[in-house]
Amino acid sequence: MDRRRVMGLSAGLAFLASRQAKAEAAMFRIGVIADAQYADKDDEPPRLYRRAPAKIAEAVETLNHAGIDFAVHLGDFIDGDAKNFDTVLPLTAKFTCPLHSVLGNHDFAVAEDLKPSIAARLGMPTRYYSFEHKDWIFVVLDGNDLSTYGWPHGSAEDVASRKLKAERYPDAPNWDGGLGAAQLAWLEGILAAADRAGKRVALLCHFPIFPENPHNLWNAKDVISLISPHPCVKLWLNGHNHDGNYGVVSGIHCVNLKGMLDTEETAYAVLAFYADHIALKGYGRQPDLTLALR
Repeated sequence: MDRRRVMGLSAGLAFLASRQAKAEAAMFRIGVIADAQYADKDDEPPRLYRRAPAKIAEAVETLNHAGIDFAVHLGDFIDGDAKNFDTVLPLTAKFTCPLHSVLGNHDFAVAEDLKPSIAARLGMPTRYYSFEHKDWIFVVLDGNDLSTYGWPHGSAEDVASRKLKAERYPDAPNWDGGLGAAQLAWLEGILAAADRAGKRVALLCHFPIFPENPHNLWNAKDVISLISPHPCVKLWLNGHNHDGNYGVVSGIHCVNLKGMLDTEETAYAVLAFYADHIALKGYGRQPDLTLALR
């Protein structure tokens, strides 16, 4: 084979390899942490409260070098006292990308008069909201919307939540919550618009909906019924159950990340979004997952 033909073949192979690499390249990556749940109090094994700041700092450092477009904390950033935010927020402020927060039940373990300000303290525009990134819509849901702890005691929201729980969910744990009617209607509108626009949707919530588990939203079945008919919905991502979990319902991947709090090592993840799948790279005790997109 002459030299020119060899060079031409090499160039052709290099071109094909370059095209394949581009086709296989992730569209974007995100970093995700669940249940850091820092508190300035003694450990209650397996809950290792005072070790959370070091784990958060290590995760921020690693994720800052992982090529992520943004980070998410899936709720339960703190536990027990609003002053604990003063320790953890300066750590996540070191992210070199945007951080999106989700409200967890322990984030409301604060004085009653501070509960209405928790979302703002975490830099959230409202308790539930959405944002777009490269043809994906990320919907941040508030699973404390219906709850016995998420609103000041005696407020209209608190009274309505307790009444609904007594009537419809009497056996549900008080440390779970649900999505209220207004939030469900808002979500339905987001998903209908995403279907029309050909967008893909990831739903971010502190609480799981599937598989069946004591940690699930009070109205998990109603939520599944609402989201299942929408082909845009690809992913439900949550924390709350520190042991982690995974299942698929109506083609939707339901990924429960393991909690960072109760482990001697750590737990967090990078999710790489491709055209036909999501690759979850776990750190610490969080296992890897590959999620094929329908």
